[in-house]
Amino acid sequence: MFLARVDGVIVTTVCHPSMRGHRTIICQPLDEQGREEGAPILALDPHGAGQHQRVLVSTDGSHTRGHVKDPKSPLRNIILGIVDHEDEKAGN
Repeated sequence: MFLARVDGVIVTTVCHPSMRGHRTIICQPLDEQGREEGAPILALDPHGAGQHQRVLVSTDGSHTRGHVKDPKSPLRNIILGIVDHEDEKAGN
């Protein structure tokens, strides 16, 4: 699981059947200081996160495939929640 920023929405004309009817977004992983870390990834978004919102991403492919009810789905990442407020004292 990691923190990321929503950078866009994916719109396709052709996709895997398990992706139909599900929103997929582009997420930029962030480090502990909120700086970009690594390459952007795609994630299934059942919560409707908005542009530039911070989200919590799970990389548990079995959870994602269970969400779309297709054990052969190529999907791996899913948004678990939208970060509403970051507590600066958390973890200290």
